[in-house]
Amino acid sequence: MVKLIPVPYIDQSERWPTGCESVSAVMALNYLGVGISPDDFIDGCLDTAGFETRGGVLYGPDPNEAFVGSPYDADSFGCYAPVIKKALKKALPDGYIVDDLTGAPMETLVRDYIDRDIPVIFWATINMLDPYDGSSWKLDNGEKFTWRCNEHCLLLVGYDDDNYIFSDPWDNRGVTRIEKALAEKRHSEMYSMALAALAAGG
Repeated sequence: MVKLIPVPYIDQSERWPTGCESVSAVMALNYLGVGISPDDFIDGCLDTAGFETRGGVLYGPDPNEAFVGSPYDADSFGCYAPVIKKALKKALPDGYIVDDLTGAPMETLVRDYIDRDIPVIFWATINMLDPYDGSSWKLDNGEKFTWRCNEHCLLLVGYDDDNYIFSDPWDNRGVTRIEKALAEKRHSEMYSMALAALAAGG
């Protein structure tokens, strides 16, 4: 059994080196028939924020509130599902909604979305490598935040008996099969974040 949603592919590597979340979102939008480019999505819909030093202390954004840096910059970080959800809402025409699927089991993603030809924006790690703690900074509320390295966003577009199938924007990977248990593990390690854009009532 093979299920594969035919999603238009975009390679992030040359122009948007840290733009995996935006490029995955745009692939989903293009599949829905929304004619938007990654540049238009990033420049017109995505909230971004940088760093500043105050009293010798590095302050930076919460990735739940803004993209940390710029998707055009290879030394930037990324963002979490709430940021992409907000950007998708700006990009989608009337009659479309965004489902926040963070924490939903894979069976739900497959049954309620993939099997209904709705691709899922899916957080895991680049090349399914182990995540690890990286740079830290303070948030405006004074809390310390530590970035989880190897964070990556792909578009879940199908499955077969042994694998989940992704449209992976990194390094022109294209349609990529990942062993189910590994994909589920990495997804869990990246806080089980997932989103889907779809027609209201669809």
